[in-house]
Amino acid sequence: MDLALTAAERDFREQVRSWLAEHVPKQARPLDLAERREYDLAWQRTQYDGGWAGIAWPTEYGGRGLDLLEQMIWYEEYARAEAPPLGTCFVGLAHAGPTLISRATAAQKAAYLPPILRGEHIWCQGFSEPGAGSDLASLSTRAVVDGDDLVVNGTKIWTSYASVADYQELLVRTDPQAPKHRGISWVVCDMRSPGITIRPIPTLNGELDFCEVFYDDVRIPLANVVGEINAGWSVAMSTLSFERGTAFMAEQIELARQVEDLLDAARVLPGPDGARPAISDDGIARELARVRAEVASLRAMTYLGISRIARSGAPGPEGSMLRYHYSTVWQRVYRLAMDVVGDGAVLGGRDGDGRWTHAYLNSLRSTIAAGTKDIQRTIIAERVLGLPRAS
Repeated sequence: MDLALTAAERDFREQVRSWLAEHVPKQARPLDLAERREYDLAWQRTQYDGGWAGIAWPTEYGGRGLDLLEQMIWYEEYARAEAPPLGTCFVGLAHAGPTLISRATAAQKAAYLPPILRGEHIWCQGFSEPGAGSDLASLSTRAVVDGDDLVVNGTKIWTSYASVADYQELLVRTDPQAPKHRGISWVVCDMRSPGITIRPIPTLNGELDFCEVFYDDVRIPLANVVGEINAGWSVAMSTLSFERGTAFMAEQIELARQVEDLLDAARVLPGPDGARPAISDDGIARELARVRAEVASLRAMTYLGISRIARSGAPGPEGSMLRYHYSTVWQRVYRLAMDVVGDGAVLGGRDGDGRWTHAYLNSLRSTIAAGTKDIQRTIIAERVLGLPRAS
């Protein structure tokens, strides 16, 4: 795949840059989660009205249908314009939407895809459980067929945005007698259904995005099963391949911009000796060069992934290499930010509005989210390198 831009692609970049310059919201994204939901949905609606919603989605489902190189241009310009993150819209746009496109019925696509693109619905993910996180196939949330419904009982945890979500991509065990990777179903759960209780989980940075969700005789129509009943594991793997592959392209490009901002901060903030800028300290300068190089390697891996997906047509297990490297570099960048900010991270002042401190606390989850670093290593070892399965 040739990654050199054609004249048409350079023109496309200018088109993207101009549209973003005119439409990126000027007001800051709210801290309150309910207000953030409305902010994110409004921004998604702006993109929809401007013809930029679902840039990777096929045009027949309302998307822009951009090829991978055009997507990369969009994300690069998106980061350059400091546009808002996908935020509460992330699961719908990057998880549920792509999964429904590849695995759902025509009726399911018609019901759920347009509202995601129009900025009308927020989705959350009901995969992890208190006893089934890294070993997702050990999930025990039960769903029993009763007439035309599934009756669900159990618990999910680390469910991002559950308290403000309209729908959930939910994994349930529909055949407890089957081997653990079978007997699982992927279903669409209406979060307004009777019997659902949501409890937010405060995190170190004070946010309430994560939730624990309890299901007490929750009825879900059988028509909401995506794929075949008891065959949800393969559907879930489709979801996770998008999450570990193309879904984080924007975040990877944004991280590169954050490193440049950190370099700017290091040129201004005092270093450990209090007499020179932080960048004049040999140790800090060395680490800044290291993270800049690692972000560049991450960009190269992204390009490689784009080329591979262009040939194969879908993300593969190689996405775990990108996800693993991204998560570790993410943590390293913001640990370094704490060295640059120094005692201002605790005392305030040098960190201004707490941007770097907040980002550091948020980064601690990066090697857990979307599959722990150990899970990613196992996938790389077994499915990419062909090493023997772990016992």
